[in-house]
Formats: sequence, C-alpha cells, structure tokens
Amino acid sequence: MQKTPKYNRVLLKLSGESLATPQGFGIDPTKAEELALRVREIREMGIDVAIVIGAGNIWRGRIGLERGMDRATADYMGMLATAMNAMALMDAMERTGLVVRVQTAIEMRQVAEPYIRRRAIRHLEKGRVVIFGGGTGIPYFSTDTAAALRAMEIGADVLIKATKVDGVYDSDPNTNPDAQHFPYLSYIETINRRLQVMDSTAISLCMDNNLPILVLNLWNENDLRDALYGAPVGTLVSNKSSDEG
Repeated sequence: MQKTPKYNRVLLKLSGESLATPQGFGIDPTKAEELALRVREIREMGIDVAIVIGAGNIWRGRIGLERGMDRATADYMGMLATAMNAMALMDAMERTGLVVRVQTAIEMRQVAEPYIRRRAIRHLEKGRVVIFGGGTGIPYFSTDTAAALRAMEIGADVLIKATKVDGVYDSDPNTNPDAQHFPYLSYIETINRRLQVMDSTAISLCMDNNLPILVLNLWNENDLRDALYGAPVGTLVSNKSSDEG
C-alpha cells in the first residue's frame, strides 16, 4: 500500500438512509456524528472532500407516485429533504472541528449558499468540506446523477458510493452465501448486468467522462482509509472489466 493517498479530491455519495434512525426514518444525530468522523478521517489525509447526500430517510418519491402525485412535485420534495440532511451533516461535522459549507441547487439563501461551481472549488482549495444539497435542482434526476455531475464539475478523482456492503455482488450477499463479489467492473458491464450500483444515467455520465466509481462499505472501520491509500477494497467501476481484474 502506498504511503500517500491515491486521490487528491473525492466526492462521497451518501444515501439518506445513512442518517436514519433504527426505525429507518428521520435523522439520527449519532449516525450523523459517525459520518462526520469518517469525513474528518479523509480530511486528515489531506484529501479534498465534497459530499452529495440523498433523502430516503425523509421522503421517497415513489410513495407519492404510487398515490398519483405529480413526478416533478415528488422530486422537488426530495430535493428539499436533501437540504435538511445536508444541514444535519454540516452541524455534526462542524462539531468535530471541520469547516463546512452547504451549497444547494435550489436557492434557500437563509440556510445555504446557492450552488456556484467556482465558489465550491475555492472552498475545497481552502480545505473546507462542501456538501451539495438539492440534487441537480431539476426533477427526473436522482441524487446519484447529481453526485456524478458535481464530481465532474469540481474535478474529483473518484466518486465514492458509500454502502453497507463491501462492494458489488451479482446477487444479494445477505441472502445468498454464494454471491460473487466483483473487485472490478466496467461501466458497460455494470449497466448490462443491471447491477444496482448507481442509476444508469449516473453511470453513463461517469463513463463518458472516465470518472471511476468506488463502491465500498463506509461502516467497516478501515475500508475507506485503505481504499484511499490504494488498497484493493470494495469494487472499482471504471474502464477495466471484471475479467481484467
């Protein structure tokens, strides 16, 4: 393992569920504090950190859609919920000593900066953590797509998809003990196999711009740190196929 980090700037994609209470809903301050410590660990390595967080712990648009809700309305509600999660995470990180800025794609100036690409990059250059709320600001796009978009806009070296599983498998490892783990996958393989890494729009964006996606278990104590130092942790989705791995 190399002694210096493999990446200089990362975008961390977190699900809203990573903040959820044991009941799976709402915001658990303890979970926010755990996430804050993980982020501080990355910053202490000298790596620039930006974050996109989902809203599944507060609102799931498909619930509204099943009741006949307008898709755009459901999506905008989700975007607003991501801003709540971003603020909760900001507060937890500031209490660990990190300097944090929240930027939102939907303007809400009383609580967050509007998203401005050059300002976000400047924050990162000054060692601040930037949390992007509000998704893309446009309905019909997921926070996965927002993560891919923001990662490319800020010049991230890798998009890290944080999960509760140590990589990508061909089936659910929690129910299938023979599930196959993929240390490497190509973008096309990921789309063709319909592996639920990120949605196809996000993966296509990463493929078109050659942005690698690293899928790992954020909750395994050393996995994130080891991966950032170049250890073969989780699953790397890039131009390299599973056969080449």
